[in-house]
Amino acid sequence: MLSLCLALQMAVKPNVIYIMVDDLGYGELGCYGQKKILTPNVDRLAAEGMKFTQFYAPSPVCAPTRCSLLTGKHQGHAAIRGNKETGGFGPNDPEGQFPLPKSETTIAEVLKKSGYRTGIVGKWGLGGPDPGDTPMDHGFDFFYGFLCQRRAHNSFPPYLWKNHQPDLLGNPIYNAHQKATSVPEDLEEYNKLYGGKTYAGTKFLENCIDFIKSSKGKPFFLYFAPTAPHVALQAPVDWIEKYPKSWDPKPYLGEKGYLPTPRPRATYAAMISYLDFTVGEIRKELEKDGLDKNTLIIFTSDNGATFAGGVDRDFFQSNGVYRDGKMSLYEGGYREPFIAWYPSMIKPGTQCDVPFAGYDSLVSIADFCGAKAPRTDGISYVPEFSGQASKKREYLYFEYPEANSMRAVVFGRMKAIQPNLIKKPDLIEVYDLVADPSETHDLAASRPDIVKRAKEVFAKEHIPNKDFPLPGVDH
Repeated sequence: MLSLCLALQMAVKPNVIYIMVDDLGYGELGCYGQKKILTPNVDRLAAEGMKFTQFYAPSPVCAPTRCSLLTGKHQGHAAIRGNKETGGFGPNDPEGQFPLPKSETTIAEVLKKSGYRTGIVGKWGLGGPDPGDTPMDHGFDFFYGFLCQRRAHNSFPPYLWKNHQPDLLGNPIYNAHQKATSVPEDLEEYNKLYGGKTYAGTKFLENCIDFIKSSKGKPFFLYFAPTAPHVALQAPVDWIEKYPKSWDPKPYLGEKGYLPTPRPRATYAAMISYLDFTVGEIRKELEKDGLDKNTLIIFTSDNGATFAGGVDRDFFQSNGVYRDGKMSLYEGGYREPFIAWYPSMIKPGTQCDVPFAGYDSLVSIADFCGAKAPRTDGISYVPEFSGQASKKREYLYFEYPEANSMRAVVFGRMKAIQPNLIKKPDLIEVYDLVADPSETHDLAASRPDIVKRAKEVFAKEHIPNKDFPLPGVDH
């Protein structure tokens, strides 16, 4: 009788699919204002769910955002605060990044204790294949994808990892960072040089669906971390051809890193549209067995759109009206799309304007699933799903030790930022994000109260990390 009761209890626990794509800007979805790139499936999620307008990635680059997402700690407290590599960019170099310490508690471990089957498909980016560094060492039952984010620069890789073993894909081995003096205009000919037979995105989709199918009868948490639209610019030929040739009067020859391509704008759009297609296919799989009625889908990105690899973010207005992009703590670098879809709770077409960040997700998902979460820097955004007010917070804190070394604090509509701690460690700028979302009018001189509050927060929230010192602050 006890086991039957337990089984019934398990059956009603909700599933969670957390989709965090790679380098997608705030303005690259139709539901966030995109006019050129087609994203009907994600737009449908927003139309049937809730769209957040002031949601922040924990960092403006990959690895630290993933660390904060999984552990619920902002970057002033997180174990990983930058993209520290353990190998080079060549195909024969060791793979992996600075590993997530085993002492950190992840959302996968929290949910596993509550009876969930846990899986990650896509990019790990928090360690290599060494024992102790893999997703299976941090609470995940299943992994398929890239362990190393440098290897993820090639969307036609020779292999992907399946748990602890490589899955050979039959693609040629080549460096994803090359320059050229010319490239073939014919996409099929181009694909022979800089592509392959098996697209990583296709394998991600297959393994997401397999994970959902194999989890029937048990609640599951799927962390889907696809690598698109991170450069290099690569997509299946038929998806590139969905977009006009007139978009690309000249090829990209690799002058800003990564691979050359004859149709950079069309390829970038194709990568995003293929991502959108995978969202639609995942929904179809859920609907087959009625799992859609008890599955929360979240869609977001790890940081803003890049400037590298042939990406034309001005052409697409990739980061919307927001300033800068990837590698910056101005809004374009880390204000991201965030969509939550759960028809049993969320009313269609709703919008949340309350500021949240990716480091709120551990406690939020635990709250949603009825699991006990450790103490984190986050608060739950789940009350917003049903139109209730979340716990009030005074501010959101961010820091980024690479590039110029930056930190920022968001007080609702007001924001203070130190944009260059290396050269100008005493400079603090202040912006009204409602009146001036593009951060063009510095109000520091007229708002000494915000400057004072920001200094207090900066002093309180930054705990030095010997592996990721913050230049201009840590000595």
